Amino acid sequence: MIGDKFTNPPPGTVIDIEVTRPEWYDFYIVSQSVRSGSVSPTHYNVVYDTSGLKPDHMQRLTYKLCHLYYNWQGIIRVPAPCQYGHKLAFLIGQSIHKLPSMKLDDYLFYL
Repeated sequence: MIGDKFTNPPPGTVIDIEVTRPEWYDFYIVSQSVRSGSVSPTHYNVVYDTSGLKPDHMQRLTYKLCHLYYNWQGIIRVPAPCQYGHKLAFLIGQSIHKLPSMKLDDYLFYL
């Protein structure tokens, strides 16, 4: 709040206490800024973790992955691997109607 005006939290804001469940490994991240209206933080729930990263490092990695989507100049709301997975699933489900060629597995442009 600035003066008597409410403002959005800045991009990169992490919420991991008070509104999260103490028995879960979960957090919220504000990854974008908005010009009008209110920003919506994205909720992340780490279901299975073998990385050994501290929660702070996991949160920073998640936020930084929101900057790596090649088809958009700015920051996206979810990490790039999640967006690529969503795009691929939509493509296969709506357009292809068959399994894609295994030769395309190693090519980023296919996504």
